[in-house]
Amino acid sequence: MQIGVLALQGAFIEHEQMLARLGVSCFEIRQLADLENSLDGLIIPGGESTVQGKLLRELGLFEPLKQLIDGGLPVFGTCAGLLLLAAKIENDDRLYFASMNISAVRNAYGRQLGSFFAEAEFAGEGKIPMTFIRAPYIASTFGETEVLATVEGKTVAAREGNMLVTAFHPELNESTAVHRYFIEMVRRAAR
Repeated sequence: MQIGVLALQGAFIEHEQMLARLGVSCFEIRQLADLENSLDGLIIPGGESTVQGKLLRELGLFEPLKQLIDGGLPVFGTCAGLLLLAAKIENDDRLYFASMNISAVRNAYGRQLGSFFAEAEFAGEGKIPMTFIRAPYIASTFGETEVLATVEGKTVAAREGNMLVTAFHPELNESTAVHRYFIEMVRRAAR
């Protein structure tokens, strides 16, 4: 199994470290040539969605990645990655991959000072730690999208087919539950 980690900006190294803890091979996607590697799944890290969106287009990565995602490649987006995958961003006119049937609210908890930590149930895995940094939340889901976690009545994790998103940063905590969940999605997609 080989997971590509989008490494243009944001918390990509922490995802790589989490995958290493789980014994999963990964490589960084920084340029179009990196997509020549075989990949079974993709992680889009947190960071700044507008910067990542701009770089994806400038580097010629946007269309090939959109085709892979829309073609069923398992993808896991955290924070900014959630925004890149959202079909709608309620407080921003920009759209990116727009592949997942969710409507998100950008910087929903305020600026950096609005960052916080919580513990909540995730997808039947029990309570896990959740770190929110300038986080979005999912205002609504539609189609086949399934809610996986809520905090204070707001949806903070969801899945639709081979797409998984979290408003929080699981890579910044000790729990491997969310990454294990994604790896199991990748395994099932490969069968």
